[in-house]
Amino acid sequence: MYSKILILRFPNTEVEKPIVCYLVKDYDLTFNILNAAVLPRKEGVMVLELSGSRKNFREGVKYLKSHGIKVQNAGQEVRRNHNKCTHCGACTAVCPTGALVVQRPEMTVFFDQKKCSVCELCVPTCPTRAMEVRPTNSAFFE
Repeated sequence: MYSKILILRFPNTEVEKPIVCYLVKDYDLTFNILNAAVLPRKEGVMVLELSGSRKNFREGVKYLKSHGIKVQNAGQEVRRNHNKCTHCGACTAVCPTGALVVQRPEMTVFFDQKKCSVCELCVPTCPTRAMEVRPTNSAFFE
């Protein structure tokens, strides 16, 4: 069994199609959606764990790319620049996994990187740009 966490970026022309379901049907892959921000007529982003045989995995990724979907290895992480962070809490409102929370009574923002799904929703939300995406190894599948 081969398994990887991937970040899929859907063009606005593909978000209303059941593309991920075909990974199960046509490529015998299983998936677990870890996070998704997919809206009609807008670019969509989905973080999922994809599992199956190595051959089917490669074919499934090839299928996704043939539909204009950018497939990115989640070999990246979100980091907080402590020097830029003002602990305003804006990031906590958009964090779907609870990786960013306000600690009380101190009213400071705590970032638990182990809970982070690398959805990147906090990055544009942060007014001081303290939340940053950094690669940990390879970025895009060839």
